[in-house]
Amino acid sequence: MNRDEKQALVQQLNESFSRAKIAILADYKGLKVAEFEKLRVELRKGNAEIRVAKNTLLRRAVDGTAFEALKDEFKGSTAVAVSYDDPVAPAKALVEFAKDNPQLEIRNAALEGKILSSADLVALAKLPAREVLLAQLMSVMNAVPTNLVQVLSGVPRKFLYLLQAIADQKEN
Repeated sequence: MNRDEKQALVQQLNESFSRAKIAILADYKGLKVAEFEKLRVELRKGNAEIRVAKNTLLRRAVDGTAFEALKDEFKGSTAVAVSYDDPVAPAKALVEFAKDNPQLEIRNAALEGKILSSADLVALAKLPAREVLLAQLMSVMNAVPTNLVQVLSGVPRKFLYLLQAIADQKEN
């Protein structure tokens, strides 16, 4: 790879890091090409991708991005998974893949400039999908006005019950 190709690759990686919401570092040593391609397909489903590059190029690529904190973490055989939409989807895909393929070792990640350990990433992977979280939020937001209306209608309802009871008592 000549110097111009390296500069182009660093530029591509820098653009990927600039657009990404999360970057996950993994050690892929011992993983077969077919298994790695299977992982790529799973990550593409969640609008994420995984790239392998030399550590020196990766260090240059994170300059000026929110992932500069990962600069010292590029050691050994490094694969970088980045997601452009949902940070939970690639975490889930990598954690599930690592269960079946122990050769893939998730080292750490960066989410909005904050370093996450592999344990933090596993906890992130256990979160429900974004749509499920939004549905839960909407149900909570819907419950508040519904309960308020029920409470406010309780006073006139009880007053009507009282009037009905008085009317029934006078009839007897």
